[in-house]
Amino acid sequence: MSAQRPAPSQTPRGWVIGRIAGAPVVLSPSFLLAAVVLTGAFTPSVQAATGLGTGAYVVALVFVVLLFGSVFCHELAHGFVGRARGQQPTAFVLTLWGGHTSFGNAAPGPGSAALVAVAGPVTNLVLGGIFLAAARAVPDGSLIQWILWSGAFSNGFVGAFNLLPGLPLDGGQLLESLVWAVTKDRMRGMVAAAWCGRVVAVGVVAWSLLWPLAQGRQPTIYTVIWTVMVAMFLWSGASQVLHGARQQRAVRGLSVQVIGRPAVAVGFQESVAAAGARAAAAGASEVVVLSPDGRPSAYIDAAAASSVPREQAGLTPVTAVAVPLPGGAVVDGRLTGEPLLAALSEASRLSPVLVALVDGRVAALIKTPDVVAALRP
Repeated sequence: MSAQRPAPSQTPRGWVIGRIAGAPVVLSPSFLLAAVVLTGAFTPSVQAATGLGTGAYVVALVFVVLLFGSVFCHELAHGFVGRARGQQPTAFVLTLWGGHTSFGNAAPGPGSAALVAVAGPVTNLVLGGIFLAAARAVPDGSLIQWILWSGAFSNGFVGAFNLLPGLPLDGGQLLESLVWAVTKDRMRGMVAAAWCGRVVAVGVVAWSLLWPLAQGRQPTIYTVIWTVMVAMFLWSGASQVLHGARQQRAVRGLSVQVIGRPAVAVGFQESVAAAGARAAAAGASEVVVLSPDGRPSAYIDAAAASSVPREQAGLTPVTAVAVPLPGGAVVDGRLTGEPLLAALSEASRLSPVLVALVDGRVAALIKTPDVVAALRP
């Protein structure tokens, strides 16, 4: 199985066995577990089909090696085509589930995304055809022929399986690109392909387990285990895409009007009573205190302000109930979407409370919990 993923923050865990196209090739420890389990799982089937006896272990092991070799060629195809289309691969990873290719940036359009997605399965189908032709050219029943049949089957399986129309498989990427091209909305494509991915996960269980049972055949324990694990992988991958799509929609709709609390600015010499009156007149819920040079330097703590006796509010300076703000704890209130999120991320390193400015004037107060709530799908 294969999936294209956004670039991780660091090289994935595992053994870096080389670099191709400027990206590390990473062998996950789970790959070795998969090789051992799959060899044991396929050996009985090979023995039954070939009558090779102990030689079946060799064929089964070669089949597993060819299977992961097929996945590796598949991932390289993604990487090279992506690189040609302006997407730099950042890692080729072989795992328990096959592999995935990470890219440093998203596809610029549905056409590029579709080309990168289809490159992997097409490569496997071509390799499968080459192995098939070679198998027919050698003596029947020989060990080399069974190995070549293994190469044909492994590549054919990887290519065909990944064309199933559901994320996180490549067929799902193609479906996403199609919906994206038709609707001009990538999020719709992601959601549609992710839901199809869930359907594919259920279909894998039905085809591998329920269909044999309906025909009176008992699936082996290996079949049950791998079917359930593959279905869980597909379901989990599709669910992650759905979550990501919803979160991206939330980011797209991000604005100061959504996450900010309306605020007014007052001078540092103002009293608590005067600040409260100005906020009420402006319909604002927050008050930002300006320093002598006009810079936002603090905000009034509502709880502290409300604790000031009414008869003392006119005599108490706002600085007595204010929380200081570090320099730079401001964002441009005209930003929206991802640019606003990037600005918030940078400024929030200084303070969990930020001031939104529009044309140099205080427009709103932004608090981290409000941003988190707005981004929650």
